[in-house]
Amino acid sequence: MPDQTELNRLFWHSRRGMLELDVLLVPFVKEVYPSLDAADQARYRKLLACEDQDLFGWFMERGEPEDEDLYRMVRMILDRVQPK
Repeated sequence: MPDQTELNRLFWHSRRGMLELDVLLVPFVKEVYPSLDAADQARYRKLLACEDQDLFGWFMERGEPEDEDLYRMVRMILDRVQPK
């Protein structure tokens, strides 16, 4: 489990200043990230290093990341909020 300092840092990095991204990333990092395994936590941190415009396109499903790790994380976040 990540320590509180890491969670605080990730919370602030998850706030992108774009509402569409903030409503997906902030709840995810608060509610799901702590329970992820180490590999998925690393994938989430990798996702945060991406440009906002790329993230926006992926989360609005206008494209998909070519990187399998990023694709897995985008799908995990979207599956959490989209009705099945």
